[in-house]
Amino acid sequence: MFVIETQHLQKQFGNKLAVADLTLTVKEGEVFGFLGPNGAGKSTSIKMLLGLVKPSTGNCWVLGWPPGNVQARCKIGFLPEHFRFHDWLTGREFLHFHGRLYGMSGQALKQRIETLLARVALLEAGNRKLQQYSKGMLQRIGLAMALLNHPHIVFLDEPTSGLDPLGRLLVRDIITDIRSEGTTVFLNSHLLSEIEVTCNRVVFLKRGNVVREVNLKDNEIHIDELELKLGQVDNSILQGLAQFGSNAHRDGDLIRMNIQNEACLPQLARWLIGQGCEIYRLAAHHPSLEQLFVETMTEENQLTIDG
Repeated sequence: MFVIETQHLQKQFGNKLAVADLTLTVKEGEVFGFLGPNGAGKSTSIKMLLGLVKPSTGNCWVLGWPPGNVQARCKIGFLPEHFRFHDWLTGREFLHFHGRLYGMSGQALKQRIETLLARVALLEAGNRKLQQYSKGMLQRIGLAMALLNHPHIVFLDEPTSGLDPLGRLLVRDIITDIRSEGTTVFLNSHLLSEIEVTCNRVVFLKRGNVVREVNLKDNEIHIDELELKLGQVDNSILQGLAQFGSNAHRDGDLIRMNIQNEACLPQLARWLIGQGCEIYRLAAHHPSLEQLFVETMTEENQLTIDG
């Protein structure tokens, strides 16, 4: 089941085309990564999905409803990248206020607040005013706010911004927990290492278009390079390696080559042993998500970096 589906979604502000042609689907229960350089249209796309910005053309459904539908909004959580919270409220008062906006009340709301304060490691800071919170604490109270209503889908825009490594690990654990509870997570982050270990699937956005999709949990990222350290090697061995891949070449005391996947490795090892080669190392290297991102964004033209 798709919880998000868009078809040729476009948004134009005057003469500026912010989102050119957004077509994507997000499955129920997955952690979906939404990646792109500054100016790629990510924030505008998220605002259209939430019903905060009206598309110029195209169609969109969130939880089976058009964006902005009240029934759908009751089941959505959202942590924006640039938030402004009521800094005169305490953490508990802040969560109580937003809980009331969701129609929550009484003991159920009180218990939910305490559960979430503990979950984001702010239980002892719950009676302190938000103006006394650090940036990382504000990020975590914002995450608690986004989870108040037991959302079916939660949009997290740079949720680890301002967090130290322990804070990022906490957010990663929370995302894993809520996914196990069936919540879909739509995640936008510039920390690609976090995306890589958290998401099931990612798309790369470029000028408002999805230009690449990668399934991170099904080994869809192919091996980039195979590294071999062998005993005595002659040119016949290098030539014979061509049956398993391409571009086999010496690099000091190593041999490097490109292969498509790991399926050939057992056969390659048996062949080397059959040729009398001593194998000291056989290591397959996968490209990181960061490498794929840079490769995708620079395929057509030089990457433009906005300030």
